[in-house]
Amino acid sequence: MNCVLKGVFNMVLMYPVVFEPKEDGFLVYAPDLEINTFGKDLADALFMARDAISLWCVCQQDDFGLELPVPSDITQIKHNQGDIVTLVDVDLAAYRRMLDNRTVRKNLTLPSWLNEMAEKAQINFSQTLQKALKEELKIAE
Repeated sequence: MNCVLKGVFNMVLMYPVVFEPKEDGFLVYAPDLEINTFGKDLADALFMARDAISLWCVCQQDDFGLELPVPSDITQIKHNQGDIVTLVDVDLAAYRRMLDNRTVRKNLTLPSWLNEMAEKAQINFSQTLQKALKEELKIAE
């Protein structure tokens, strides 16, 4: 492995991968990370590669406190004739958001008249608060 990337939590990385054609799909190998995955076709293999690399990187950082290896030069990747060698991009911040989409219970206070009006109008408090927070934080859907 090359040197390590220190403090990389919120950026897009690109790791080289090798797609090896098989009878029933593609075996995918990410040499810098020493991980494999599989896809039933090239599109599925690319999706699986992105997911496997993202999960590996997030686990290395969050679960083990380890730094990430610097991606290798794609021209230095060893492969067999017929293999497809390419780069796969991973957005660790987006992957973390996807993993952390659990719900959290919050208590809030509001005037009783407003509560009564909202309940009569059958307003979903949770959805309304989420929408307002996203607007306030300028988060696109």
